[in-house]
Amino acid sequence: MNQTNRKSVISLTLGIVSILIPLFGLILGIIGVVFFRQAAKEIAFSNESGSGFATAGLVCSLIGIIFQTFNIVALLLFASVTTVG
Repeated sequence: MNQTNRKSVISLTLGIVSILIPLFGLILGIIGVVFFRQAAKEIAFSNESGSGFATAGLVCSLIGIIFQTFNIVALLLFASVTTVG
């Protein structure tokens, strides 16, 4: 039985956390994508298991990046509209 690639599990974990943590999740999502790239290369080279974890990590990280970007834009728009001048 092949061993599961650790970076693919880290990518999935960071992807899930990037969706849940406001503002800081954007950075975690980007790091999750980086871990996905490293895991995909290692899995292709070493024939380890965990490609599903890596793919799920990429998807969750991208969703987290998009979600957190919208949150930041909404926060900036709200702050600009509610500023008393």
